[in-house]
Amino acid sequence: MSIDDESHQSPAQALAGESGYRSYPIAPGTQLNVRNGPGTNYAVVRTLPIGAVVTIRCQCPGTTVSGPYGTTNLWDCVGNGQFVSDAYVKTGSDGYVAAPCG
Repeated sequence: MSIDDESHQSPAQALAGESGYRSYPIAPGTQLNVRNGPGTNYAVVRTLPIGAVVTIRCQCPGTTVSGPYGTTNLWDCVGNGQFVSDAYVKTGSDGYVAAPCG
């Protein structure tokens, strides 16, 4: 399944290949910073392009961020110690949608 295919599914339907982890779209019109820890005090390691989809492996608390989907301290691990704020990810929930990290 390509990223384009996943972006047309609802968040609850999107799955990332064989991994079993769910994938979700980031907020429309947003280029989202990916950081090397769960907070704005961590370094930006890359930036996701507009229209990107992220695969959430686990979630944990961190810096509180306000974004298109509310204000939250929840951060989504998108792989290899890389995190994005859940305030910019359309999960359809204000809480955890994946296992806690750790």
